[in-house]
Amino acid sequence: MPYRWLLFDADDTLFDYQIAEEKSIKRAFNLLNLPFNQEIAGAYRVINHAYWAKFENGRIGLDELRIGRFSDLFKQFSILADPEAFSELYLTGLGLVADLNPGVLETLKEIDSTHEMAIITNGITQVQHSRMALSPIKSFFKHIFISEEIGISKPAAGFFDHVFKTIGNPSKQEVLVIGDSLTSDMAGGINYGLDTCWYNPRGLENPKQLPITYQIQVISQILEII
Repeated sequence: MPYRWLLFDADDTLFDYQIAEEKSIKRAFNLLNLPFNQEIAGAYRVINHAYWAKFENGRIGLDELRIGRFSDLFKQFSILADPEAFSELYLTGLGLVADLNPGVLETLKEIDSTHEMAIITNGITQVQHSRMALSPIKSFFKHIFISEEIGISKPAAGFFDHVFKTIGNPSKQEVLVIGDSLTSDMAGGINYGLDTCWYNPRGLENPKQLPITYQIQVISQILEII
């Protein structure tokens, strides 16, 4: 399939979000002289995942996500701290970590001259812009579409409407969505009538049997598709 546009998710697709999350939450706890351990880190991952799922489903907004996840965490561990102030420290730290997943830089360099590329992300604006400013991959992308700036998030059709209008309304057959999330990237792309490529390095199951076009375990496998 001769794809012209490649739409990449950011967190956990291009960027190693797990490393960024671990560094950022530890940094925030240390700055506030709060006790931190792996039990707290593990609990946060569970809480954070649940909040992002609610955000993708339109059940909560970003402000509730930003603060609510830390409010719940602090209640669970009886931590005396201001969730809003902690969130600001955490987000600042998150924007300072721009570790890429293996093979990302090399792959993007190889396809830069042959394809148009854009980022599509539900990530928080201040984090995404800060991270991209630090990253060597910024120059590869013509557009960075952030749901907070658009006012609607993946997987909603309105998000993709905005993307398509901005990139000149190409044929849907010319566009490939690449991401790690079944619920936002794959479901969003499929429902919009686009081919999809699931980045699945951990070999996870596809419980709803979404009709994904391609599945890869390393980013460089995109080269075999496009």
